[in-house]
Amino acid sequence: MTKNITTIQVIICCIFLCFSTMAQEHPSLILTKAGVQNIRAELGNVPLFDASLEKLKQEVDAEIALGIDTPVPQDYSGGYTHERHKRNMVVMQQAGVLYQILDDAKYAKYVKDMLMQYEAMYKTLPLHPKTRSYARGKLFWQCLNDSNWLVYVSQAYDCIYDYLDKAERKKLEKNLFRPFADHISVDSPQFYQRVHNHSTWGNAAVGMIGLVMNDKELIDRALYGIKGVSLDKTAKDDDGGFLNKDGKAGFLANIEEPFSPDGYYNEGPYYQRYAMYPFLIFAEGLHNVKPELKIFEYKDGVLLKSIDALLNLSDADGDFFPLNDGQKGMSYYNNALVTAVDISYYFGNQDPGLLSIAAKQNKVLLDDTGLAVALGVKNGKAEPFEKKSINLSDGPEGKQGGVGILRSDGLELVFKYASQGSSHGHYDKLSYSYYENGDEVLQDYGLARFVNIEQKGGGNYLKENKTWAKQTIAHNTLVQNEQSHYQGKYDIGSKYHPNLHLFDSSQENIQIVSASETNAYPGTKMHRTMAIIKQDGFEKPFMLDILKVTSDSTNQYDLPFYFMGQVVKTNVDYKIPNTLEPLGERNGYQHLWLEGTGMTNNENTKFSWLDNGRFYTMTSATLPNDELKLVRIGANDPEFNLRREAGVILRRKDTNNTLFVSTIESHGSYSPVSELAINSNSNIKELKVVVDTAAYTAIEITAINDETSLFIIANTNNSKEAEHKLKINDKNYEWSGSYHFNK
Repeated sequence: MTKNITTIQVIICCIFLCFSTMAQEHPSLILTKAGVQNIRAELGNVPLFDASLEKLKQEVDAEIALGIDTPVPQDYSGGYTHERHKRNMVVMQQAGVLYQILDDAKYAKYVKDMLMQYEAMYKTLPLHPKTRSYARGKLFWQCLNDSNWLVYVSQAYDCIYDYLDKAERKKLEKNLFRPFADHISVDSPQFYQRVHNHSTWGNAAVGMIGLVMNDKELIDRALYGIKGVSLDKTAKDDDGGFLNKDGKAGFLANIEEPFSPDGYYNEGPYYQRYAMYPFLIFAEGLHNVKPELKIFEYKDGVLLKSIDALLNLSDADGDFFPLNDGQKGMSYYNNALVTAVDISYYFGNQDPGLLSIAAKQNKVLLDDTGLAVALGVKNGKAEPFEKKSINLSDGPEGKQGGVGILRSDGLELVFKYASQGSSHGHYDKLSYSYYENGDEVLQDYGLARFVNIEQKGGGNYLKENKTWAKQTIAHNTLVQNEQSHYQGKYDIGSKYHPNLHLFDSSQENIQIVSASETNAYPGTKMHRTMAIIKQDGFEKPFMLDILKVTSDSTNQYDLPFYFMGQVVKTNVDYKIPNTLEPLGERNGYQHLWLEGTGMTNNENTKFSWLDNGRFYTMTSATLPNDELKLVRIGANDPEFNLRREAGVILRRKDTNNTLFVSTIESHGSYSPVSELAINSNSNIKELKVVVDTAAYTAIEITAINDETSLFIIANTNNSKEAEHKLKINDKNYEWSGSYHFNK
């Protein structure tokens, strides 16, 4: 009997070892054995893939020729040691891929030798000497960058896993990978145990090395967070955001919370781009190793939806709109978007529009997804990626505001009525930016930071990000009594969000978005309606902006317009001060030079400027004693951290309920070659408020040919089925729905 039990035990152990061996097949994370064979079979036949491979080979060969350097960490972002370790992580991942595809052992040896240097260093490495971060790393000054490193190096380790012997793997896992994963998680719960782009990187790092090591504890820690950890719900990070106010953590929570059902990421497109790489690369690893999780179906497939949303949050040139903390110029040419496009195509519905973006990117991932994209491009399947007007909801259930984008004839209006956007959010409810053919007409400033430029604050966020870029006056939205929305406090702003009144892009001649905000200033309601209107007699569509303010107190209101270009003309008689002085003392006003001021004595104030060979005119319905202030960013900025850009502010004093109405026209052209100015004047003769009640606001627009159009918005009833009747100047108007436009 004992002999039979022993035999059975041996058989069970053999079965277990067999399954364990099967589970440990490598590579399996991003590349797979079957995938590698498919890639090798296609080499030389797929131009985009072959070109990507050759370019990568040249880059890695050049790094190998330089030798390996793993310096003792000492720098912030942009410094040598920081950048060297960043470069090392990427090159290791790339060399691992080359080893698998080309079957050349020199690449595996390079990865192995570098990993052994890191193993020798890490087991005695203290915390990074720079102390700025709320969660210090070891290789880098913050755990965020340590997590970046492990995400990439996990892929490298997977690729050379079978090249290493058992003792070498044990050494690396015991002295490097497991301690590394523990430091960014259990040793740094304030970094790891939260919902934020930081923790997304941390979750992915722990999970990916866990998948390679087949470590269930690490995988579970990645997916669900650290068991039994409870953080102070009032604690904050370096940017002022709560670390873990709601107690949620782990990779799945980071999918559930920040993404709306439409795929909008609450921190904004800049940080969505940054977080997409760990989201998608870990998801691909989970798909390959743990397909039973069905990760790409999680939350109704929101990861793939988010890629489409992110692409739609870019202008005509592919640059992302700099909502919240966003660096201008970041675009879908970034490597993270190469990953996003390839993964979306492969795991999604093979959208041919994605192939056209991949062709512009001119590179693909060197895995199954990149091969599929490259084959699609080769086979002529690419079609233009069409960006249309779109409304993207915000919040886990899509009920916390959103972002509306109206597009027409090369014009793009980006209307932000979203939630606070985590600690990277700005105090800019109902703000907007405006573009033509990818160029800014009216700008969103974005962030105040020189990313990875060591001379500028170590490449990190500058103090002006808080004192200027996040403040309400830095945006094209209403400021009351020179105070920022929610008092400029994250604790307050994170509780509230604007509410959508309506979005409609179904009509050929008018597209509209409208939203309201009641908590930015207690006792004051802001309701902003924006439309892009096509009308006969106008060269291009024009924008209509209606901002209705109701308040239970008397206030001063400032409405800025940060235009890009050179002032051409205004009908306001303004004066230039002999000495420049800041516009105010705090809340961002201290950073604005007052360059000119005048009173608006006309019912319509005109202000025009020239930029990129186009003329633009703002026409505003103004009141007697309104003030026009010409301002320029840069006051109280001795280190020149802010861009010296201009703006114009409409100021209205001593009022409670009021209405701001403006149009923005794009018209004409100027060529410095021919020196011809064509159609340089506005086409609007008069902008007039004909009705403004609690229920309705009606605006009459008269062109220079005396043709008149009328726009009416129902301020309270946004039902599409509602029937409305309104008498204006002895004429009756009847319509269905929340607005009416008659031309």
